[in-house]
Formats: sequence, C-alpha cells, structure tokens
Amino acid sequence: MLLAKTLSGYIARQFFIWFSSVYGAMLSISFLIDYIELLRRGAIKTGVTLGVLLEMAALKLPHTAQEVMPFAVLFGTMLAFWRLTRSNELIVARASGVSVWQFLTPAVLVALLTGIIAVTVFNPVASQMEATYEQLDARYLKQSSDDLSLSNSGLWLRQSEPSGGSVVIHGDKLVAPELLLGQVTLLFFDKDHRYLSRVEAQKAQLDDGYWIIDNGRRWQTSDQSVPVPELKLPTKFTTHRIEESLASPDIMSFWALPGFISLLEQSGFSAQRHRLQFNILLARPFLFCAMVLVAATFSLRMQRRGGATLMIVGGVAAGFTLYFVSNIVFALGLSAKLPVLLAAWTPTGISLIFGVSMLLHLEDG
Repeated sequence: MLLAKTLSGYIARQFFIWFSSVYGAMLSISFLIDYIELLRRGAIKTGVTLGVLLEMAALKLPHTAQEVMPFAVLFGTMLAFWRLTRSNELIVARASGVSVWQFLTPAVLVALLTGIIAVTVFNPVASQMEATYEQLDARYLKQSSDDLSLSNSGLWLRQSEPSGGSVVIHGDKLVAPELLLGQVTLLFFDKDHRYLSRVEAQKAQLDDGYWIIDNGRRWQTSDQSVPVPELKLPTKFTTHRIEESLASPDIMSFWALPGFISLLEQSGFSAQRHRLQFNILLARPFLFCAMVLVAATFSLRMQRRGGATLMIVGGVAAGFTLYFVSNIVFALGLSAKLPVLLAAWTPTGISLIFGVSMLLHLEDG
C-alpha cells in the first residue's frame, strides 16, 4: 500500500508538472496573439493607449485560458507519459504488476480535480474579467454607447442619439418575442451626460426601427409634466439584436447561469445558448479525464514503436479532431438541431469511448 501511494503521488506530480508547463506556454502564446490583434484594432482609434490595450489583453486571457485548458491536459499528459516511458519508469512499474489502469488513475483524478476547480472557482473569475474586457472593447475599439441588460427589475437599454446624446430605457415588464415593454421610463441626456428630461408611459413597442410610446407624460427640469400622445424614438435595436446582446454566456459565471436561464425563459427569450454553455461547463471535468485517456493511447507505447513523431502527429490530430467535432455539435446545439444535453456532452462522450476502447485494445486486447 505504501508503494502504491508513493507511485501514485509520483505519477500525479509528473502529470501536473507537465500539464502546468504546457498550459503556461499556451497561455503565453495566446496572450501575445491577443495583444497583437488588439494593437492592430487599436491602431486607428483615437485615445487608445498601449496600456489600455495591455489591460484588455490581460482581461481576455482568463477566457482564453478556459478554452485551451483541455488541449493543455491532452499535450501535458502525452509529454508526461512519454517521458516516463522513455526513462523506463513505466516499464518497471508494469513489470512489478501495475496495470495501465492503475497508473492512469492518479492522472485521471488530478485532471478531474483540475476540471472541477476550473469550473467552480476559475470560471466565475474569468467571466467577470471577460465582462470588463467587453466593456472596454465597446468603449475604446467599437466606440459604441449602446448597451442592454436584463435583470429581475426588468429590461434596461441605453442607446445613442444622432445629436450625440443618449437615452436610457427601462421597462418593468417584458413580453417577448413582440418586445412589448410595460411601465416604461425614458431618461434623456445630452452629449455631456447632463439630464434633459424624463418620459413615462404604460407601454412601449419595438416596431420597424422605432420605439412606439403612446399616452406618455414628459417631465423636464420643473415638476410640471406635459402629455405626450405619441412618441416615435428611432433605434438601432431589433428583436434579434436584443436577444444576441442579452448577457453573453461567456460573461456569465457557472453559478449565475441557472438563475439567468430561468429569467430568460420567464421573459419569453430563448435560453438555448446559456443552457448549452451550462452543460458544457458541467461536462468539462469529465472532458479533462477523457483527454488523459486519449493522450495515453498515443504516448504509452512510443518506446516500442520507435519515436516521438507518431506521438506528436497523433496528438495534434486528436486535438484538431476534438476542436472540429466540438464546433460542429455546438453549432447544431445552438440552432436546436440537436438537444442541448446531446450537443454539450458529445465531445466528452466520443473522447471517453475512443480513449477507453483504444487502451483496452492496446493493453488488454
């Protein structure tokens, strides 16, 4: 039992060291690519400094880190087991009666724990930083003042005016997909963000590029209000744009997604994107375990077969296939061609089936 603990701890440590090394290298490359892209986008924008772009690249990095983590697990596992095979350590372990499933268990458990921490702890932090990044991106690079937010207090919108001012629109009640707002308040501001007036009405309807407000009342600087029989407020918002703008799943943390899904459904909007994202996050720890098994099929027997070339080619092919299949099934899930559960768990299921079947064939077949 003591030997098993010692061996398990050693394999787990080797896996984590190689995973961390590969992960760090991938993040460094990703950060440079993102920063160069931001430099390109910010080159023609006024008021955008290198410091702002550096801050944006740093804020975007955690989101990128979540995306590349499965591939870091894959390549880190391959390098760890390839190194253990090259040094004959795994050969000695096998000769002493340790099966492939026994020395894979520590790496699988570490991958599972890493995935759980990534989803429950790292994801909320990354989501918050991604939200801040998108705000800076809209302010400095897109230079747009239009904004939208859905909460338990209703729908909040802010849109720019041709004169340079802005309008903040709030509706306590929301009926979708017709986009009928109830108990509407409109706050008008000039280009210097000074308050101009307020309009209140029972409802507002989005129709053909306009907000149609009937039977409202306008308050200006005085306490006296004047009736507004009809107000047509031009807008760039459409039903589709509002649905697309409602809190992207990327800026919603794992813990906040269930409540926001419920809020979307109560408001009449589609929660397909958010349901898919939530299930993808649920499947991620098991995807990491699957990556360990897939990597083992390419790296455990390289010493006998004669070189690292096959391992590299096999690993790159496996990573590319996973990325390609994931994008296809996620797109099918977003378009409702596949059930959300099936779309979210397919890459994990395929990887697990492939890894287990190949190991059974190579080691026990």
